[in-house]
Amino acid sequence: MPRRVCYAVAEFVGWVYCACSKKDKEALRDNFRVILGEDAPLEVIDRHVKNVFVNFAMYLADFFKFYKLDKDFVDKNVEVINQHYLDECLAEGKGVITLSIHFGNWELGGAVVPALGYKMNAIVLEHKDKRINDIFVGQRESNNMNVITLGMKLKRCFKVLEANEVLAIVGDKDYTGDNEPVRFFGRDTFLPRGAAVLSLKTGAPIVFAALVRHEKMRFKFIFEEPIRYGRTGDHKSDVKNVMEKYISLFEKNIKKYPDQWYAFERVWKQRETIR
Repeated sequence: MPRRVCYAVAEFVGWVYCACSKKDKEALRDNFRVILGEDAPLEVIDRHVKNVFVNFAMYLADFFKFYKLDKDFVDKNVEVINQHYLDECLAEGKGVITLSIHFGNWELGGAVVPALGYKMNAIVLEHKDKRINDIFVGQRESNNMNVITLGMKLKRCFKVLEANEVLAIVGDKDYTGDNEPVRFFGRDTFLPRGAAVLSLKTGAPIVFAALVRHEKMRFKFIFEEPIRYGRTGDHKSDVKNVMEKYISLFEKNIKKYPDQWYAFERVWKQRETIR
């Protein structure tokens, strides 16, 4: 179907799911109270919540629509901002860790990177249903993404960086239990520390990357200034300092495009201070 038709169907599906999914809606409301402030009116919060459902449905439409993405589509529909940061990092010869969150269209962003001429590797979570997992893996591989599933030996990640390639990590949801207590939007929570640990061990810089829907039919692919951090010998402190640097970029982009962060679970699960 034409993209406009796909998006029209996706919007309808998003509205219906928003109306039916009480649990996800409450989790999003709770998250928006932190992002927008406790005094934000409920009608404002609910408008953002509804937009999240619609944008997520459009993200899924994009994922299944763009089989074998080509450079022509990228040139016509994606404005790439600060691509030179990737080139500068790769010129150092240590590879680059592109860090994103469940935001905008991270899957499409992963497909755009190879279309721009880079070797792309992505750490992904396997779906429990093999049939669904095969669909996702096939879609990613069709766009020249090398898939590294969680649970594989960490050696794969080191080899990718040693080969001076791009390693993509999503860093706003922990699937392994290897997390760190952090301040996020002024509240305490836990976020995965894998990107910080890999960067410190390999010397590979971290570049926050986000592909956001700028207009209904067009996107912006934003690369933030690289994070480079020299080890001090205090590993725990180093990890926390690197995480603070990229968490500030999470906050910056979420504030700018709050309706494109797909956090359907409560991010701040406790109110007391984490010690």
